[in-house]
Amino acid sequence: MIYDKYQFSIPEGKMVRMIVNTDAKNEADDQYAIVHALLSPRFDNRGIIAAHFGDEKSPHSMEDSYDEVLKVLDLMDFPKELAYRGAAHPLPDEKTPVESDGARLIIEEAMKESDMPLYVIFLGPLTDMAAAYLMEPRIAGRLTCIWIGGAKYPEGGYEYNLNNDIKAARVVMNSEIPVWQIPRNVYSQVIVSLAELEYKVRPCGELGRYLFDQLAENGHTTFARATTRTGEYWCLGDSPAVGVLLFAHMYDYEWLQAPLITDNMTYVKNSQNRPIRVYNRVDNRFILEDFYAKLALFTS
Repeated sequence: MIYDKYQFSIPEGKMVRMIVNTDAKNEADDQYAIVHALLSPRFDNRGIIAAHFGDEKSPHSMEDSYDEVLKVLDLMDFPKELAYRGAAHPLPDEKTPVESDGARLIIEEAMKESDMPLYVIFLGPLTDMAAAYLMEPRIAGRLTCIWIGGAKYPEGGYEYNLNNDIKAARVVMNSEIPVWQIPRNVYSQVIVSLAELEYKVRPCGELGRYLFDQLAENGHTTFARATTRTGEYWCLGDSPAVGVLLFAHMYDYEWLQAPLITDNMTYVKNSQNRPIRVYNRVDNRFILEDFYAKLALFTS
Protein backbone atom coordinates (compact mmCIF):
# COMPACT_ATOMS: atom_id res chain seq x y z
CA MET A 1 0.00 0.00 0.00
CA ILE A 2 1.34 3.44 -0.91
CA TYR A 3 -0.18 4.87 2.25
CA ASP A 4 2.25 2.80 4.33
CA LYS A 5 4.80 5.54 3.63
CA TYR A 6 2.77 7.96 5.72
CA GLN A 7 3.13 8.08 9.51
CA PHE A 8 -0.45 9.36 9.88
CA SER A 9 -3.73 7.57 9.34
CA ILE A 10 -7.34 8.60 8.70
CA PRO A 11 -9.63 8.51 11.77
CA GLU A 12 -12.60 6.18 11.71
CA GLY A 13 -15.55 7.61 9.83
CA LYS A 14 -13.52 10.22 7.92
CA MET A 15 -12.86 8.34 4.68
CA VAL A 16 -14.97 9.05 1.60
CA ARG A 17 -15.48 7.37 -1.75
CA MET A 18 -14.09 9.33 -4.69
CA ILE A 19 -14.67 9.28 -8.45
CA VAL A 20 -12.61 11.64 -10.61
CA ASN A 21 -14.03 12.86 -13.93
CA THR A 22 -11.31 14.47 -16.00
CA ASP A 23 -10.65 15.97 -19.43
CA ALA A 24 -7.08 14.91 -18.78
CA LYS A 25 -5.54 15.64 -22.17
CA ASN A 26 -7.09 19.09 -22.50
CA GLU A 27 -4.17 20.87 -20.84
CA ALA A 28 -1.64 19.91 -18.18
CA ASP A 29 -3.20 20.53 -14.76
CA ASP A 30 -5.65 17.61 -14.57
CA GLN A 31 -2.72 15.25 -14.11
CA TYR A 32 -1.74 17.01 -10.89
CA ALA A 33 -5.26 16.70 -9.47
CA ILE A 34 -5.49 13.02 -10.46
CA VAL A 35 -2.19 12.21 -8.74
CA HIS A 36 -3.20 14.21 -5.67
CA ALA A 37 -6.46 12.27 -5.39
CA LEU A 38 -4.73 8.91 -5.75
CA LEU A 39 -2.08 9.80 -3.16
CA SER A 40 -4.56 10.96 -0.49
CA PRO A 41 -5.47 8.24 2.03
CA ARG A 42 -8.79 9.89 2.89
CA PHE A 43 -10.12 8.80 -0.51
CA ASP A 44 -11.32 5.36 -1.47
CA ASN A 45 -10.74 5.92 -5.18
CA ARG A 46 -13.44 4.07 -7.13
CA GLY A 47 -12.57 5.16 -10.65
CA ILE A 48 -11.27 7.84 -13.00
CA ILE A 49 -13.61 8.73 -15.84
CA ALA A 50 -12.19 10.21 -19.03
CA ALA A 51 -14.17 13.24 -20.23
CA HIS A 52 -14.37 14.94 -23.62
CA PHE A 53 -13.29 18.54 -24.07
CA GLY A 54 -15.10 19.45 -27.26
CA ASP A 55 -13.64 19.07 -30.73
CA GLU A 56 -11.65 22.29 -31.13
CA LYS A 57 -8.39 20.69 -30.02
CA SER A 58 -9.09 17.09 -31.06
CA PRO A 59 -11.83 15.16 -32.90
CA HIS A 60 -11.52 12.36 -30.34
CA SER A 61 -10.92 14.29 -27.12
CA MET A 62 -12.46 11.73 -24.73
CA GLU A 63 -10.22 8.97 -26.09
CA ASP A 64 -7.24 11.30 -25.70
CA SER A 65 -8.25 11.84 -22.07
CA TYR A 66 -8.67 8.09 -21.55
CA ASP A 67 -5.17 7.40 -22.89
CA GLU A 68 -3.77 10.09 -20.59
CA VAL A 69 -5.50 8.58 -17.56
CA LEU A 70 -3.94 5.21 -18.45
CA LYS A 71 -0.54 6.90 -18.74
CA VAL A 72 -0.80 8.40 -15.25
CA LEU A 73 -2.02 5.13 -13.73
CA ASP A 74 0.88 3.29 -15.36
CA LEU A 75 3.42 5.77 -13.99
CA MET A 76 1.98 5.30 -10.50
CA ASP A 77 1.68 1.51 -10.85
CA PHE A 78 -2.05 1.72 -10.15
CA PRO A 79 -4.44 -0.78 -11.77
CA LYS A 80 -5.69 0.22 -15.22
CA GLU A 81 -9.12 -1.03 -14.18
CA LEU A 82 -9.57 2.32 -12.43
CA ALA A 83 -9.94 3.99 -15.86
CA TYR A 84 -13.38 4.39 -17.47
CA ARG A 85 -14.54 6.03 -20.67
CA GLY A 86 -17.08 8.82 -20.35
CA ALA A 87 -19.23 10.47 -22.99
CA ALA A 88 -17.48 11.22 -26.27
CA HIS A 89 -19.51 14.39 -26.87
CA PRO A 90 -21.88 16.81 -25.10
CA LEU A 91 -25.55 16.06 -24.42
CA PRO A 92 -27.71 16.45 -27.54
CA ASP A 93 -30.45 18.02 -25.42
CA GLU A 94 -31.46 18.30 -21.77
CA LYS A 95 -33.48 15.08 -21.72
CA THR A 96 -31.25 12.62 -23.55
CA PRO A 97 -28.24 11.09 -21.77
CA VAL A 98 -25.04 10.10 -23.50
CA GLU A 99 -24.60 6.67 -21.96
CA SER A 100 -21.10 5.46 -21.11
CA ASP A 101 -19.19 3.18 -18.78
CA GLY A 102 -18.31 6.27 -16.75
CA ALA A 103 -21.93 7.29 -16.26
CA ARG A 104 -22.79 3.72 -15.28
CA LEU A 105 -19.94 3.75 -12.72
CA ILE A 106 -21.41 6.88 -11.10
CA ILE A 107 -24.83 5.21 -10.90
CA GLU A 108 -23.41 1.95 -9.55
CA GLU A 109 -21.43 3.66 -6.80
CA ALA A 110 -24.25 6.03 -5.89
CA MET A 111 -26.78 3.22 -5.49
CA LYS A 112 -24.50 1.14 -3.23
CA GLU A 113 -25.19 1.00 0.47
CA SER A 114 -22.05 2.36 2.14
CA ASP A 115 -21.01 4.13 5.32
CA MET A 116 -18.69 6.28 3.21
CA PRO A 117 -20.28 9.20 1.35
CA LEU A 118 -19.63 9.47 -2.39
CA TYR A 119 -18.05 12.51 -4.02
CA VAL A 120 -17.62 12.87 -7.77
CA ILE A 121 -15.23 15.62 -8.80
CA PHE A 122 -15.51 17.12 -12.28
CA LEU A 123 -12.42 18.75 -13.75
CA GLY A 124 -14.09 19.47 -17.10
CA PRO A 125 -17.67 19.49 -18.41
CA LEU A 126 -20.59 18.04 -16.45
CA THR A 127 -21.66 15.69 -19.25
CA ASP A 128 -21.24 12.44 -17.34
CA MET A 129 -22.93 13.79 -14.20
CA ALA A 130 -25.94 14.92 -16.20
CA ALA A 131 -26.02 11.67 -18.16
CA ALA A 132 -25.92 9.54 -15.01
CA TYR A 133 -28.74 11.60 -13.48
CA LEU A 134 -30.90 11.34 -16.62
CA MET A 135 -30.30 7.57 -16.66
CA GLU A 136 -31.10 7.16 -12.94
CA PRO A 137 -32.60 10.21 -11.17
CA ARG A 138 -32.50 8.45 -7.78
CA ILE A 139 -28.76 9.14 -7.53
CA ALA A 140 -29.48 12.82 -6.80
CA GLY A 141 -29.56 12.34 -3.05
CA ARG A 142 -26.77 9.77 -2.89
CA LEU A 143 -23.66 11.72 -3.96
CA THR A 144 -22.10 15.16 -4.01
CA CYS A 145 -20.88 16.73 -7.25
CA ILE A 146 -17.83 19.02 -7.03
CA TRP A 147 -17.30 21.04 -10.19
CA ILE A 148 -14.39 23.11 -11.43
CA GLY A 149 -16.35 25.36 -13.75
CA GLY A 150 -18.54 28.34 -14.41
CA ALA A 151 -17.69 32.03 -14.23
CA LYS A 152 -17.86 34.43 -11.28
CA TYR A 153 -21.11 35.08 -9.44
CA PRO A 154 -23.51 36.77 -9.74
CA GLU A 155 -23.17 37.54 -13.46
CA GLY A 156 -21.55 34.40 -14.91
CA GLY A 157 -20.32 34.48 -18.51
CA TYR A 158 -17.93 32.49 -20.67
CA GLU A 159 -15.96 29.72 -18.97
CA TYR A 160 -14.21 26.86 -20.76
CA ASN A 161 -15.57 23.83 -18.88
CA LEU A 162 -19.11 25.19 -18.93
CA ASN A 163 -18.83 26.00 -22.63
CA ASN A 164 -18.01 22.38 -23.43
CA ASP A 165 -21.51 21.31 -22.33
CA ILE A 166 -23.95 24.04 -21.35
CA LYS A 167 -26.91 21.65 -21.55
CA ALA A 168 -25.32 19.26 -19.03
CA ALA A 169 -24.67 22.13 -16.61
CA ARG A 170 -28.33 23.14 -16.88
CA VAL A 171 -29.45 19.59 -16.10
CA VAL A 172 -27.25 19.43 -13.01
CA MET A 173 -28.11 22.91 -11.75
CA ASN A 174 -31.84 22.29 -12.19
CA SER A 175 -31.69 18.91 -10.40
CA GLU A 176 -31.58 18.10 -6.68
CA ILE A 177 -27.95 16.93 -6.84
CA PRO A 178 -25.81 18.54 -4.10
CA VAL A 179 -23.24 20.70 -5.91
CA TRP A 180 -20.07 22.39 -4.72
CA GLN A 181 -19.01 24.82 -7.44
CA ILE A 182 -15.51 26.25 -7.69
CA PRO A 183 -15.85 28.99 -10.32
CA ARG A 184 -13.17 30.47 -12.54
CA ASN A 185 -12.34 33.45 -10.30
CA VAL A 186 -11.40 30.95 -7.55
CA TYR A 187 -9.71 28.10 -9.42
CA SER A 188 -7.69 30.53 -11.56
CA GLN A 189 -5.88 31.75 -8.44
CA VAL A 190 -3.97 28.46 -7.95
CA ILE A 191 -0.86 29.78 -9.65
CA VAL A 192 2.51 28.03 -9.66
CA SER A 193 5.78 29.04 -11.25
CA LEU A 194 7.63 26.72 -13.60
CA ALA A 195 10.73 27.17 -11.43
CA GLU A 196 8.73 26.05 -8.39
CA LEU A 197 7.56 22.92 -10.22
CA GLU A 198 11.04 22.18 -11.53
CA TYR A 199 12.37 22.40 -7.97
CA LYS A 200 9.58 20.55 -6.14
CA VAL A 201 8.02 18.19 -8.67
CA ARG A 202 10.50 17.23 -11.38
CA PRO A 203 13.00 15.55 -9.00
CA CYS A 204 10.28 13.12 -7.79
CA GLY A 205 11.09 10.11 -9.93
CA GLU A 206 9.62 9.22 -13.31
CA LEU A 207 6.20 10.46 -12.21
CA GLY A 208 7.51 13.88 -11.20
CA ARG A 209 9.49 14.23 -14.41
CA TYR A 210 6.42 13.43 -16.47
CA LEU A 211 4.20 15.83 -14.55
CA PHE A 212 6.69 18.66 -15.03
CA ASP A 213 7.76 17.92 -18.59
CA GLN A 214 4.25 17.56 -19.99
CA LEU A 215 3.25 20.85 -18.36
CA ALA A 216 6.33 22.68 -19.63
CA GLU A 217 5.71 21.30 -23.11
CA ASN A 218 2.05 22.32 -22.99
CA GLY A 219 3.10 25.92 -22.48
CA HIS A 220 4.43 25.94 -26.05
CA THR A 221 1.21 24.81 -27.75
CA THR A 222 -0.72 27.14 -30.02
CA PHE A 223 -3.54 27.32 -27.49
CA ALA A 224 -1.26 28.22 -24.57
CA ARG A 225 0.67 30.83 -26.55
CA ALA A 226 -2.61 32.52 -27.46
CA THR A 227 -3.24 33.27 -23.75
CA THR A 228 -1.56 35.79 -21.43
CA ARG A 229 0.76 33.09 -20.05
CA THR A 230 4.39 34.16 -20.06
CA GLY A 231 6.11 30.79 -19.92
CA GLU A 232 7.05 31.36 -16.27
CA TYR A 233 3.81 30.13 -14.65
CA TRP A 234 0.84 27.81 -14.91
CA CYS A 235 -2.53 27.53 -13.20
CA LEU A 236 -3.22 24.23 -11.40
CA GLY A 237 -6.90 25.07 -11.55
CA ASP A 238 -8.22 21.54 -11.10
CA SER A 239 -6.46 20.87 -7.80
CA PRO A 240 -9.04 22.72 -5.63
CA ALA A 241 -11.55 19.94 -6.31
CA VAL A 242 -9.28 17.67 -4.28
CA GLY A 243 -8.30 20.34 -1.77
CA VAL A 244 -11.82 21.16 -0.58
CA LEU A 245 -12.30 17.51 0.40
CA LEU A 246 -9.02 17.38 2.32
CA PHE A 247 -9.66 20.65 4.18
CA ALA A 248 -13.22 21.86 4.77
CA HIS A 249 -12.62 25.56 3.95
CA MET A 250 -15.48 26.28 6.32
CA TYR A 251 -15.57 30.07 5.89
CA ASP A 252 -14.64 30.28 2.23
CA TYR A 253 -17.96 29.52 0.54
CA GLU A 254 -21.56 30.64 0.55
CA TRP A 255 -24.86 28.98 -0.26
CA LEU A 256 -26.53 30.39 -3.36
CA GLN A 257 -29.54 29.19 -5.28
CA ALA A 258 -28.41 27.22 -8.31
CA PRO A 259 -28.77 29.54 -11.29
CA LEU A 260 -30.48 29.12 -14.60
CA ILE A 261 -27.66 29.13 -17.15
CA THR A 262 -28.36 30.94 -20.40
CA ASP A 263 -26.98 30.05 -23.83
CA ASN A 264 -24.29 32.72 -23.42
CA MET A 265 -23.38 31.25 -20.01
CA THR A 266 -24.67 34.09 -17.86
CA TYR A 267 -26.50 33.28 -14.62
CA VAL A 268 -30.17 34.06 -14.03
CA LYS A 269 -31.66 33.75 -10.55
CA ASN A 270 -34.09 30.86 -10.25
CA SER A 271 -35.98 30.86 -6.98
CA GLN A 272 -37.18 27.29 -7.57
CA ASN A 273 -33.72 25.75 -7.51
CA ARG A 274 -32.09 24.46 -4.32
CA PRO A 275 -29.01 26.17 -2.87
CA ILE A 276 -25.55 25.02 -3.93
CA ARG A 277 -22.17 25.64 -2.29
CA VAL A 278 -20.18 28.25 -4.21
CA TYR A 279 -16.55 28.84 -3.20
CA ASN A 280 -15.12 32.36 -2.86
CA ARG A 281 -11.54 31.25 -2.24
CA VAL A 282 -9.39 28.20 -1.56
CA ASP A 283 -6.21 27.80 0.48
CA ASN A 284 -3.57 27.55 -2.23
CA ARG A 285 -0.74 27.02 0.23
CA PHE A 286 -2.43 24.03 1.83
CA ILE A 287 -3.40 22.42 -1.49
CA LEU A 288 -0.02 22.83 -3.16
CA GLU A 289 2.16 21.94 -0.18
CA ASP A 290 0.06 18.87 0.55
CA PHE A 291 0.51 17.74 -3.04
CA TYR A 292 4.28 18.36 -3.01
CA ALA A 293 4.70 16.45 0.26
CA LYS A 294 2.65 13.44 -0.86
CA LEU A 295 4.44 13.24 -4.19
CA ALA A 296 7.84 13.36 -2.47
CA LEU A 297 6.85 10.67 0.04
CA PHE A 298 5.36 8.46 -2.69
CA THR A 299 8.48 8.60 -4.87
CA SER A 300 11.07 8.44 -2.08
